Amino acid sequence: MAEAFEEVAGAACSSLSAPLDRKDSDAPPASAPESAELWRERQLLRRLRRGDERAFVELVREHQDRVYDLLVRMLGDREEALDLSQEVFASIHASVARFRGESRLSTWIFRVAKNHCLNRLKYLQRRHRHRSTEISNVPEGVLEACAPSRRPDENLAERELRALVRRGIALLDEEHRLLLVLRDIEGLSYHEIADITEQPEGTVKSRLHRARASLARLVAQLEKE
Repeated sequence: MAEAFEEVAGAACSSLSAPLDRKDSDAPPASAPESAELWRERQLLRRLRRGDERAFVELVREHQDRVYDLLVRMLGDREEALDLSQEVFASIHASVARFRGESRLSTWIFRVAKNHCLNRLKYLQRRHRHRSTEISNVPEGVLEACAPSRRPDENLAERELRALVRRGIALLDEEHRLLLVLRDIEGLSYHEIADITEQPEGTVKSRLHRARASLARLVAQLEKE
């Protein structure tokens, strides 16, 4: 049974909707023209390195929602996530001049957020504080992995399944939860996730596969309760 769940999770979750897979081809070749988004990011970074405070305000406005979303999904506490997001951007403000540009600025911001988040989780665990299930917008691919035989018209069953998936994600260990959030909820590419987690892409893919399999098994167990 466990092997069947793992096979379903790997197949279904790896074939998410097109927007989530938009970057599976990894980085573009060196000869490809620089995208408008990347050009704008480089210009913003130049201003940040000059100490332009308006540039930092722009950075916060552009990235604060996604950083907060990541933190609330990892911490399971909106107040903790809001407090930590302020700490993350304070850290970014203090260290952006030292950012060497070896990855996308947006990827580096996620990495800073990830590091602060894991440190906060360790702190909360020492204080015996538990995560809640502040996971919203569970993607269709994750639902299919956990219940591939459901019918589209099963609205009540789908709502119940989403609740089970939220509980299941909250029960995952931090590493698996982070990978699922970055890939299946935030929709980042394997290349971006490798930069954020500082792991080889092959390691990211194999651990994400195990994370999806673990989630499918957890949801199956929760359904029996």
